[in-house]
Amino acid sequence: MSKVRVKQHPILGPQEEGQWVTIYFNGKPIKARKGEPIAASLYAAGIRVFRYTKRFQEPRSLFCGIGRCTDCMMTVNDVPNVRTCITPVEEGMRVEQQKGLGQWSEKNATS
Repeated sequence: MSKVRVKQHPILGPQEEGQWVTIYFNGKPIKARKGEPIAASLYAAGIRVFRYTKRFQEPRSLFCGIGRCTDCMMTVNDVPNVRTCITPVEEGMRVEQQKGLGQWSEKNATS
């Protein structure tokens, strides 16, 4: 589907195609492979800005790719601050660009 996805990794070898599912980025449907990191799906779809910093509203994207930094944090299924580089895609996920620290929804604040 995308020329950005790795099909033959030099260490891991050939990558399986996997099942295609649909996730929603800011309400827009995006095709993704089930189980791949959310950040990889978004990057393959041409999405580069994942969040904006609180203080200076600067754009952030994929940086470390291993869950150690906070640049890829987004709101996923109404939960803010999810590290999308290590969170696997599932059918129907709602992924939203995050502004600042993110906001908990009423639904998740009471659970």
